[in-house]
Amino acid sequence: MLISQLNQGPLALLVLVLAFAASAVGGGPTTQPAPVKLTAEKDHQRMMKLLHLASLPPGANGQHPNYDESKANPYPNLPDPLTLNDGRKVTTPEMWWDQRRPEIVEYFEREIYGRTPKITPSVSWEVAGITNNGKTITKRLIGHVDNSSYPLITVNLQLTLVTPANAAGPVPVMMQFIAPFGGPGFRRPGAATRPGGAGTRPGGFGGFGGFGSGPTWMQQVLAKGWGYAIINTSSIQADNGAGLTQGIIGLVNKGQPRALDDWGVLSAWAWGASRALDYFETDKSVDARQVGLEGHSRWGKATIVAMAFDQRFAIAYVSSSGEGGAKLHRRNWGELVENIAGSGEYHWMAGNFLKYAGHWNDLPVDSHELIALCAPRPVMITGGIAAAGDGWVDAKGMFMAAVGAGPVYKLLGKKDLGTTEMPPVDTALIDGDVVFRQHKGGHSDAFDWPTFIKFAGRYLKAPAAAATQPGADVR
Repeated sequence: MLISQLNQGPLALLVLVLAFAASAVGGGPTTQPAPVKLTAEKDHQRMMKLLHLASLPPGANGQHPNYDESKANPYPNLPDPLTLNDGRKVTTPEMWWDQRRPEIVEYFEREIYGRTPKITPSVSWEVAGITNNGKTITKRLIGHVDNSSYPLITVNLQLTLVTPANAAGPVPVMMQFIAPFGGPGFRRPGAATRPGGAGTRPGGFGGFGGFGSGPTWMQQVLAKGWGYAIINTSSIQADNGAGLTQGIIGLVNKGQPRALDDWGVLSAWAWGASRALDYFETDKSVDARQVGLEGHSRWGKATIVAMAFDQRFAIAYVSSSGEGGAKLHRRNWGELVENIAGSGEYHWMAGNFLKYAGHWNDLPVDSHELIALCAPRPVMITGGIAAAGDGWVDAKGMFMAAVGAGPVYKLLGKKDLGTTEMPPVDTALIDGDVVFRQHKGGHSDAFDWPTFIKFAGRYLKAPAAAATQPGADVR
């Protein structure tokens, strides 16, 4: 090649030299480095080094969680969601939307959950299979994430959509976060971190079952004429620190470790839910203005994050989300900031979150403001009781956060909880737009599905002819 160009004269030679120079500085084809491989422990130590932290205080463990209410509120004064950073009070909805809400969002993104990139790869949805059994239509969907910028990582979102076959028009849909047991990076909730065991789980983990022989949550939803969807979080991002250079986070970072304010796994899962909503906006069987979210335990955390940051979601059912979810960070009860900041769970959050271990009162925001970001849309917060194994998630701390979000709901013309007193167990506060229930069972969302469906029925409306019979076949 070089010899033939030399025979064509000095100008051709100059062009060739410039071409080689461009290639040398990145103008031509290059080989991209493979994704960095780090254990969760090593990546956690890397984050601590970036933060100049020599160590972290220990979190609660199976022998030493606090369940004494007299010791639970060392920092009783919460940040005011209706006071601007400059001290001015928020007195109008316009001030909330234009000034205060962006301040709160910035704190949560930078310090708590990490920044979801403003530009992320596009997702092309493929209908991989359709089943119609006469009662329901099931679509198996795969969201192919564009990896042309870094072909060494492939991400394919897994989504299942089930709608009534006899629907007269587009139907509301409740979407649940879940990951199959044994999926990439999966750890059964509470396996290593929840003192006292998992408690009572009627019908199996995650609410897949119902109450003994009663209808499952999917059957209850279909009986209302709504549809449901299941999104596999493992297909979005693995649930561990070692996987942070893979999945959607690794793809965006081209296989490199995170910066301190990069998004964590909860934000990545929320991003995946938003991409599913993008698909629903194109599916004529779905009323995309009436898509709700549900998640339990770690997926409850992802649910409240997704609801807060994507205002297209219509309603949320946040089950036993605990620390990192709807529980107040400033509460000394059950799971603590220190637990989430440890190497087993830090991947859910931004790296910056680690510096608040042992320094809860330095947090610029708290979880009542996360719930407030959902306003004016309806949200239900639930949890179980300590005696049945759900003390770890701190139901009262979640109730207090729901109370703290009330002023924002009222400012926007909606109803708060209507009380500041913790209600008796199994007493649902569902007259407002932010609502709460503590059930007498353990770590399961199945106990509260009937209450949520009653609550959601005020907002989600199916086409008149879409209702199916209770116990409809959902296979």
